[in-house]
Amino acid sequence: MADAPLLVLDQVGKTFHRRGSTPLAAVKSVSLTVHVGEIVALVGESGSGKSTLGRIALGLLPPDSGRVTFDGHDLTGLSRSAFRRVRTGMQPIFQDSTAALNPRRTVRQLLTQALWQNPVDVEARCVGLLEDVGMRPATRFLDSYPHELSGGQRQRVSIARSLAMEPKLIIADEPLSGADVSIRGQVLNLLLDIQDQREVAYLMITHDISIARAFAHRVAVMMQGEVVEVGPADQVLRTPHHAYTQRLVAAAPVLA
Repeated sequence: MADAPLLVLDQVGKTFHRRGSTPLAAVKSVSLTVHVGEIVALVGESGSGKSTLGRIALGLLPPDSGRVTFDGHDLTGLSRSAFRRVRTGMQPIFQDSTAALNPRRTVRQLLTQALWQNPVDVEARCVGLLEDVGMRPATRFLDSYPHELSGGQRQRVSIARSLAMEPKLIIADEPLSGADVSIRGQVLNLLLDIQDQREVAYLMITHDISIARAFAHRVAVMMQGEVVEVGPADQVLRTPHHAYTQRLVAAAPVLA
Protein backbone atom coordinates (compact mmCIF):
# COMPACT_ATOMS: atom_id res chain seq x y z
CA MET A 1 0.00 0.00 0.00
CA ALA A 2 1.22 3.49 -0.79
CA ASP A 3 2.22 5.80 2.03
CA ALA A 4 -0.25 8.53 1.03
CA PRO A 5 -3.88 7.48 1.64
CA LEU A 6 -6.16 7.25 -1.39
CA LEU A 7 -9.20 8.48 0.56
CA VAL A 8 -9.01 10.77 3.57
CA LEU A 9 -12.02 11.74 5.65
CA ASP A 10 -10.77 14.47 7.96
CA GLN A 11 -12.97 15.48 10.90
CA VAL A 12 -16.12 15.05 8.81
CA GLY A 13 -19.45 15.97 10.37
CA LYS A 14 -23.06 15.91 9.21
CA THR A 15 -26.24 16.97 11.03
CA PHE A 16 -29.73 16.60 9.60
CA HIS A 17 -32.25 19.29 10.45
CA ARG A 18 -35.85 18.22 10.20
CA ARG A 19 -38.77 20.55 10.70
CA GLY A 20 -40.39 20.09 14.07
CA SER A 21 -37.80 17.65 15.41
CA THR A 22 -34.45 17.73 17.17
CA PRO A 23 -31.43 17.97 14.85
CA LEU A 24 -29.81 14.58 14.27
CA ALA A 25 -26.01 14.48 14.34
CA ALA A 26 -25.52 11.49 12.02
CA VAL A 27 -21.72 11.85 11.72
CA LYS A 28 -19.64 13.53 14.41
CA SER A 29 -16.13 14.65 13.47
CA VAL A 30 -15.06 11.34 11.91
CA SER A 31 -11.56 10.78 10.52
CA LEU A 32 -10.81 7.71 8.42
CA THR A 33 -8.39 6.70 5.66
CA VAL A 34 -8.27 4.09 2.92
CA HIS A 35 -4.96 3.34 1.17
CA VAL A 36 -4.35 2.11 -2.36
CA GLY A 37 -5.35 -1.56 -2.63
CA GLU A 38 -6.62 -1.67 0.95
CA ILE A 39 -9.92 -3.11 2.15
CA VAL A 40 -11.43 -1.23 5.08
CA ALA A 41 -14.64 -2.49 6.67
CA LEU A 42 -16.82 0.14 8.34
CA VAL A 43 -18.99 -1.78 10.77
CA GLY A 44 -21.79 -0.87 13.14
CA GLU A 45 -25.48 -1.31 13.77
CA SER A 46 -28.23 0.33 11.74
CA GLY A 47 -28.42 4.03 12.51
CA SER A 48 -24.75 4.31 13.48
CA GLY A 49 -24.00 6.70 10.60
CA LYS A 50 -22.12 4.28 8.31
CA SER A 51 -24.15 4.90 5.17
CA THR A 52 -24.19 8.66 5.73
CA LEU A 53 -20.39 8.62 5.96
CA GLY A 54 -20.20 6.58 2.77
CA ARG A 55 -22.45 9.03 0.93
CA ILE A 56 -20.29 11.92 2.12
CA ALA A 57 -17.17 10.14 0.83
CA LEU A 58 -18.87 9.66 -2.56
CA GLY A 59 -19.90 13.30 -2.73
CA LEU A 60 -23.59 12.43 -2.65
CA LEU A 61 -23.96 14.42 0.59
CA PRO A 62 -22.00 17.57 1.45
CA PRO A 63 -20.37 17.51 4.89
CA ASP A 64 -21.22 20.28 7.33
CA SER A 65 -17.62 20.26 8.53
CA GLY A 66 -14.31 18.65 7.72
CA ARG A 67 -12.72 17.68 4.41
CA VAL A 68 -12.86 14.78 1.98
CA THR A 69 -9.70 14.15 -0.03
CA PHE A 70 -9.53 11.56 -2.80
CA ASP A 71 -6.40 10.73 -4.78
CA GLY A 72 -4.80 13.98 -3.62
CA HIS A 73 -7.78 16.18 -4.52
CA ASP A 74 -9.82 18.05 -1.90
CA LEU A 75 -13.32 17.16 -3.11
CA THR A 76 -14.97 19.81 -0.98
CA GLY A 77 -13.14 22.56 -2.90
CA LEU A 78 -13.50 21.36 -6.50
CA SER A 79 -15.68 22.87 -9.21
CA ARG A 80 -18.52 20.68 -10.44
CA SER A 81 -16.71 19.67 -13.64
CA ALA A 82 -13.46 18.94 -11.81
CA PHE A 83 -15.32 16.97 -9.14
CA ARG A 84 -17.06 14.87 -11.77
CA ARG A 85 -13.74 14.07 -13.43
CA VAL A 86 -11.99 13.09 -10.19
CA ARG A 87 -15.03 11.24 -8.85
CA THR A 88 -14.91 8.69 -11.69
CA GLY A 89 -12.05 7.05 -9.78
CA MET A 90 -14.39 6.31 -6.87
CA GLN A 91 -17.49 4.24 -7.60
CA PRO A 92 -20.37 2.91 -5.47
CA ILE A 93 -22.06 -0.46 -5.10
CA PHE A 94 -25.39 -0.06 -3.34
CA GLN A 95 -27.33 -2.46 -1.15
CA ASP A 96 -30.48 -2.65 -3.26
CA SER A 97 -29.45 -3.66 -6.77
CA THR A 98 -33.08 -3.50 -7.91
CA ALA A 99 -33.38 0.17 -6.97
CA ALA A 100 -29.85 0.98 -8.21
CA LEU A 101 -30.52 -0.23 -11.78
CA ASN A 102 -32.89 1.68 -14.06
CA PRO A 103 -35.68 -0.83 -14.85
CA ARG A 104 -36.22 0.74 -18.30
CA ARG A 105 -32.63 0.13 -19.43
CA THR A 106 -31.09 -3.10 -20.63
CA VAL A 107 -27.80 -4.35 -19.23
CA ARG A 108 -26.14 -3.12 -22.43
CA GLN A 109 -27.58 0.38 -21.91
CA LEU A 110 -26.66 0.46 -18.22
CA LEU A 111 -23.04 -0.41 -18.96
CA THR A 112 -22.84 1.86 -22.02
CA GLN A 113 -24.05 4.76 -19.88
CA ALA A 114 -21.25 4.05 -17.41
CA LEU A 115 -18.70 4.07 -20.25
CA TRP A 116 -19.55 7.61 -21.35
CA GLN A 117 -15.97 8.83 -20.90
CA ASN A 118 -14.49 5.95 -22.90
CA PRO A 119 -16.79 5.30 -25.85
CA VAL A 120 -14.24 3.29 -27.88
CA ASP A 121 -15.39 -0.26 -28.69
CA VAL A 122 -18.25 -0.13 -26.22
CA GLU A 123 -19.71 -3.49 -27.20
CA ALA A 124 -16.47 -5.32 -26.45
CA ARG A 125 -16.08 -3.43 -23.18
CA CYS A 126 -19.61 -4.39 -22.10
CA VAL A 127 -18.92 -8.04 -22.87
CA GLY A 128 -15.60 -7.89 -21.04
CA LEU A 129 -17.14 -6.31 -17.95
CA LEU A 130 -19.84 -8.97 -17.73
CA GLU A 131 -17.27 -11.72 -18.16
CA ASP A 132 -15.14 -10.13 -15.44
CA VAL A 133 -18.02 -10.54 -12.98
CA GLY A 134 -18.75 -14.12 -14.00
CA MET A 135 -21.76 -13.55 -16.28
CA ARG A 136 -21.01 -15.95 -19.14
CA PRO A 137 -21.82 -16.07 -21.95
CA ALA A 138 -22.05 -12.30 -21.69
CA THR A 139 -24.07 -11.91 -24.89
CA ARG A 140 -26.91 -13.79 -23.21
CA PHE A 141 -27.38 -10.95 -20.71
CA LEU A 142 -26.71 -7.80 -22.76
CA ASP A 143 -30.31 -7.23 -23.82
CA SER A 144 -31.88 -8.33 -20.54
CA TYR A 145 -33.73 -5.89 -18.27
CA PRO A 146 -33.02 -5.91 -14.52
CA HIS A 147 -36.32 -7.62 -13.66
CA GLU A 148 -35.33 -10.54 -15.90
CA LEU A 149 -32.23 -11.23 -13.80
CA SER A 150 -31.85 -12.97 -10.45
CA GLY A 151 -30.83 -10.99 -7.39
CA GLY A 152 -27.28 -12.28 -7.65
CA GLN A 153 -27.10 -11.41 -11.34
CA ARG A 154 -28.37 -7.88 -10.69
CA GLN A 155 -25.69 -7.36 -8.07
CA ARG A 156 -23.08 -8.62 -10.53
CA VAL A 157 -24.31 -6.07 -13.09
CA SER A 158 -24.02 -3.38 -10.41
CA ILE A 159 -20.43 -4.47 -9.78
CA ALA A 160 -19.68 -4.52 -13.53
CA ARG A 161 -21.06 -0.99 -13.82
CA SER A 162 -18.87 0.19 -10.96
CA LEU A 163 -15.82 -1.31 -12.71
CA ALA A 164 -16.60 0.40 -16.03
CA MET A 165 -14.68 3.55 -15.07
CA GLU A 166 -11.70 1.51 -13.82
CA PRO A 167 -11.95 2.98 -10.31
CA LYS A 168 -9.20 3.07 -7.72
CA LEU A 169 -11.77 2.84 -4.91
CA ILE A 170 -15.16 1.15 -4.57
CA ILE A 171 -17.48 2.13 -1.73
CA ALA A 172 -19.82 -0.79 -1.16
CA ASP A 173 -22.80 -0.09 1.09
CA GLU A 174 -24.15 -3.40 2.47
CA PRO A 175 -23.79 -5.12 -0.94
CA LEU A 176 -24.53 -8.55 0.55
CA SER A 177 -27.48 -7.58 2.74
CA GLY A 178 -30.59 -9.62 2.06
CA ALA A 179 -28.83 -12.13 -0.18
CA ASP A 180 -28.96 -15.83 0.63
CA VAL A 181 -25.84 -17.62 1.84
CA SER A 182 -24.78 -18.99 -1.55
CA ILE A 183 -25.10 -15.61 -3.28
CA ARG A 184 -23.28 -13.87 -0.42
CA GLY A 185 -20.35 -16.24 -0.81
CA GLN A 186 -20.26 -15.83 -4.58
CA VAL A 187 -20.35 -12.02 -4.46
CA LEU A 188 -17.80 -11.83 -1.66
CA ASN A 189 -15.40 -14.08 -3.58
CA LEU A 190 -15.98 -12.00 -6.71
CA LEU A 191 -15.11 -8.78 -4.88
CA LEU A 192 -11.96 -10.39 -3.51
CA ASP A 193 -10.96 -11.61 -6.98
CA ILE A 194 -11.48 -8.12 -8.40
CA GLN A 195 -9.36 -6.64 -5.63
CA ASP A 196 -6.60 -9.14 -6.33
CA GLN A 197 -6.65 -8.61 -10.10
CA ARG A 198 -7.15 -4.84 -10.24
CA GLU A 199 -5.69 -3.70 -6.91
CA VAL A 200 -8.87 -1.72 -6.30
CA ALA A 201 -9.42 -0.47 -2.76
CA TYR A 202 -12.71 -0.98 -0.91
CA LEU A 203 -14.57 0.81 1.80
CA MET A 204 -16.99 -1.97 2.76
CA ILE A 205 -19.93 -0.70 4.81
CA THR A 206 -21.54 -3.55 6.71
CA HIS A 207 -23.28 -4.51 9.93
CA ASP A 208 -21.97 -8.07 9.56
CA ILE A 209 -18.84 -8.80 11.60
CA SER A 210 -18.31 -12.09 9.72
CA ILE A 211 -17.95 -10.17 6.44
CA ALA A 212 -15.43 -7.82 8.01
CA ARG A 213 -13.52 -10.77 9.42
CA ALA A 214 -13.35 -12.56 6.05
CA PHE A 215 -12.83 -9.53 3.84
CA ALA A 216 -11.01 -6.61 5.45
CA HIS A 217 -7.45 -5.58 6.13
CA ARG A 218 -8.60 -2.95 8.63
CA VAL A 219 -11.82 -2.44 10.55
CA ALA A 220 -13.38 0.80 11.75
CA VAL A 221 -16.24 0.51 14.23
CA MET A 222 -18.91 3.20 14.18
CA MET A 223 -21.39 3.95 16.98
CA GLN A 224 -23.83 6.86 17.13
CA GLY A 225 -22.00 8.86 14.50
CA GLU A 226 -18.48 8.30 15.83
CA VAL A 227 -15.67 5.90 14.98
CA VAL A 228 -14.92 4.35 18.37
CA GLU A 229 -12.27 1.82 17.36
CA VAL A 230 -10.07 1.28 14.31
CA GLY A 231 -7.17 -1.04 13.56
CA PRO A 232 -6.05 -4.20 11.78
CA ALA A 233 -9.01 -6.53 11.31
CA ASP A 234 -7.47 -9.45 13.15
CA GLN A 235 -6.52 -7.28 16.11
CA VAL A 236 -9.84 -5.45 16.42
CA LEU A 237 -12.00 -8.54 16.01
CA ARG A 238 -9.91 -10.86 18.18
CA THR A 239 -9.16 -8.46 21.03
CA PRO A 240 -11.60 -5.55 20.80
CA HIS A 241 -10.97 -2.75 23.29
CA HIS A 242 -14.16 -0.69 23.11
CA ALA A 243 -17.19 -2.09 24.93
CA TYR A 244 -19.40 -1.55 21.86
CA THR A 245 -16.99 -3.51 19.64
CA GLN A 246 -16.91 -6.25 22.23
CA ARG A 247 -20.70 -6.52 22.10
CA LEU A 248 -20.72 -6.64 18.28
CA VAL A 249 -18.07 -9.36 18.19
CA ALA A 250 -19.78 -11.38 20.93
CA ALA A 251 -23.08 -11.28 19.07
CA ALA A 252 -21.59 -12.32 15.72
CA PRO A 253 -21.82 -15.99 14.72
CA VAL A 254 -18.48 -17.77 14.38
CA LEU A 255 -18.17 -20.24 11.50
CA ALA A 256 -16.65 -23.58 12.43
